[in-house]
Amino acid sequence: MASALGPSAEDSCLPEAAKKRPLRSGSTLGLIAGGSRFPHAVATAARAHGWRVVGVGFAPDTAPDLPQLCDAFTWLRLGQLGSLIAFFHNHKVTHVVLAGPISKPRALSLVPDLRAARLLLTLRQRGDDALLRAVRQELEAEGWQVIGADHFLPQLLTPAGILTRTQPTPQQQADIALGWEVAAALGQFDVGQCVVVREGIVLAVEAIEGTDATIARAGGLGGPGAVVVKRAKPNQDRALDLPAVGPTTITAMAQAKASCLAVEAGGSFFFEIDAAIREADAHGIAIVGYTP
Repeated sequence: MASALGPSAEDSCLPEAAKKRPLRSGSTLGLIAGGSRFPHAVATAARAHGWRVVGVGFAPDTAPDLPQLCDAFTWLRLGQLGSLIAFFHNHKVTHVVLAGPISKPRALSLVPDLRAARLLLTLRQRGDDALLRAVRQELEAEGWQVIGADHFLPQLLTPAGILTRTQPTPQQQADIALGWEVAAALGQFDVGQCVVVREGIVLAVEAIEGTDATIARAGGLGGPGAVVVKRAKPNQDRALDLPAVGPTTITAMAQAKASCLAVEAGGSFFFEIDAAIREADAHGIAIVGYTP
């Protein structure tokens, strides 16, 4: 399976869209960094391919050691869109990438600067995808090309097929299909990416609380044996926000006694996939890189 930073034999199993390679070296990447170690992986891969990396982070979401991997870095608070744009211009950014999550409940209390306030006034709704699309338009209006993190880390995209020793049962396969369609329907309203199903009953859908909390809630409501489905929203801008899972997802499932994870193959990030598969096998959890 894929490692955290390097390609593997699994690359050959990915669809063509997943086999992206970095754009030309010598460019300057503006990295808008959220939480987790994902921004570290993007910065490391970009620099390995000859890019300069100019980073922007948001405490407490962004890890404090990320600046060490950047050629230039600044800390901002959420909502300082004008300051972010000025910083990128000052450092001759040519391309922009977003990597890592931001706490959604904390984002509700952001204090926008003038540039961000004008942007928010144009939005009819403020779901993840709507907000990210608006930010992308602002960045591209400045002359920057917004690219997906998979340009630098295609090996982190979820491979297709059953990834664990544990095989999904026919009932779990039916629950995956149901969860897939429910997630698509909810995604049209820019709600969430995760749905939890057990024996044809929808136990929980993801809103602002995040995937792990959704899994925990479903376990409390429906008991053991639930199926967790995670997929991109139908109209989601995949350069800005792909679904992501990893070992913490499997830990949350084990605690909730969930039995199967289905995540979109080639359209989601799977972090530390080897560790996640080992943990899933230890708990008898099936993992499926799903294509309908």
